[in-house]
Amino acid sequence: MSEMTPVPAATVVVARDAAAEQGIEVLLLRRNSKLVFHGGHWVFPGGRIDAADFEEPAGSEYAAAVRAAVRETQEEAGLVIAPEQLVHTAHWTTPPSLPRRFCTWFFMCALDRDVEVTVDNQEILEHRWLSPSAALRAAKAEELVLPQPTKETLKQIAEQSCVADLMNWARNAPVHVFPDDSEFYRPSEMGVLA
Repeated sequence: MSEMTPVPAATVVVARDAAAEQGIEVLLLRRNSKLVFHGGHWVFPGGRIDAADFEEPAGSEYAAAVRAAVRETQEEAGLVIAPEQLVHTAHWTTPPSLPRRFCTWFFMCALDRDVEVTVDNQEILEHRWLSPSAALRAAKAEELVLPQPTKETLKQIAEQSCVADLMNWARNAPVHVFPDDSEFYRPSEMGVLA
């Protein structure tokens, strides 16, 4: 059986400063359990990069990922964000052993506290604002299911004390690439902005 080529996708870690306590909250969305990929899991807003996300003439995959990230955040959470708000922090490729594969661009996005999240009640059934540590505790207690890239991202965010620190870290830390030698992440060729 030949190895399936991963489908390009984009996801956005939407973060805000917690209102009642110190720290950061991130937006997590619960996917419909009927969905084949990560059904029932709690994820960041995101999805596949559509053909329309590539502008004419043929745009870079990075630029298409930014457009997909903005579009998917609006479709899944009802949040309007601007491309300028996104900071590229990671690129995850699903292992070859899985039936569906994605090579996903991860972006951080800071938001003000007061935003209204609206889910479609079809693909996305519920949303929660959680601190990274609360989300990880809930996953450990099997109260919610988090995909591995989501867990790893939450662990990194938990090390930051506020959104300003998080975004400063996001702008200055090296991009996390999984696997390290991924053939699906070629930054200069794919138009990644320095």
